[in-house]
Amino acid sequence: MAARSPYFAAEESARGIRPGESPAAALRRILATPGAHQAPCCFDALGARLVERAGFPIGFMGGFCVSAARLGLPDVGLISYGEMVDQGRLINEAVSIPVIGDGDNGYGNSMNIKRTIKGYINAGFAGIMLEDQVAPKACGHTEGRKVIPRDEAIMHIKAAVDARKESGSDIVIVARTDSRQAISFDEALWRVKAFADAGADVLFIDALASVEEMKAFCVVAPEVPKMANMLEGGGKTPILSPAELEKIGFSLVVYPLSLVGVSMRAMQFCINLLPLGKKKFVPVSIKGWLHYDALVAIKDGGVPPPSILPSFQEIKDTLGFNRYYKEEKQYQVDK
Repeated sequence: MAARSPYFAAEESARGIRPGESPAAALRRILATPGAHQAPCCFDALGARLVERAGFPIGFMGGFCVSAARLGLPDVGLISYGEMVDQGRLINEAVSIPVIGDGDNGYGNSMNIKRTIKGYINAGFAGIMLEDQVAPKACGHTEGRKVIPRDEAIMHIKAAVDARKESGSDIVIVARTDSRQAISFDEALWRVKAFADAGADVLFIDALASVEEMKAFCVVAPEVPKMANMLEGGGKTPILSPAELEKIGFSLVVYPLSLVGVSMRAMQFCINLLPLGKKKFVPVSIKGWLHYDALVAIKDGGVPPPSILPSFQEIKDTLGFNRYYKEEKQYQVDK
């Protein structure tokens, strides 16, 4: 299935997608090499280009940051399939590295998931992450998450695998479970093992709460790569270096908030330099400089410092999470 036509052809020496190679094949090749491969989350084509130019071999289009940048709204299931596919197409056209797209909970039942898989393939994604939350989904590392039943969750992964086969594609399926918080750690371990048996290519348990849990996760289905989420600024999972994560057993590491967080900080900084009725010099390069600083921090094995990155709570407050939760309660029906 022809899917991807980037603006710039890949060079022979490219670390990402090589000439004649599909995005998914490039991602599989990279994940098969030693190391915990870093993938900063981007929300637009410019951010993806900066990730590529900084030397990262993989990009990740996160739902949280796309919802924030495109809608100015919290990651609570408001962003649609069509909006995510449209954003992903622009991102994939801008770079020659494989990009994994956040597919949320597939935007419906198994038939919706099959459409989502095919749409993400056509948008040029190398991989897609699918989670087992109920609809509407909730943001990771927040309270109140609920997951669909085991059998339904497994069937969703099987539907994704079937859609891949029907498309003649090799897109990488990243299976995520949110059951660590919704039910228990043991339930999360059971689910990722079942997802591997159903054909998932990469496994991910969101919001692991300790190094011990991370180690126990990596023992499950040892032949299947594991993904770690280094949520910056106040998440539940310990922040570890790529070397530490590789030692535990992780092959893929994502950083969901760095670029959207420093973008918010840069815009706030510039706005504060523009008081009404006064003229002040505005450093127009501040956003690019902060992006550069954030990506350097990640490459060095850490995360951006608080001086340039708002906390997770600050970002949630800006996007209106608490306002959403308060308004949502008005329409809840007791069962």
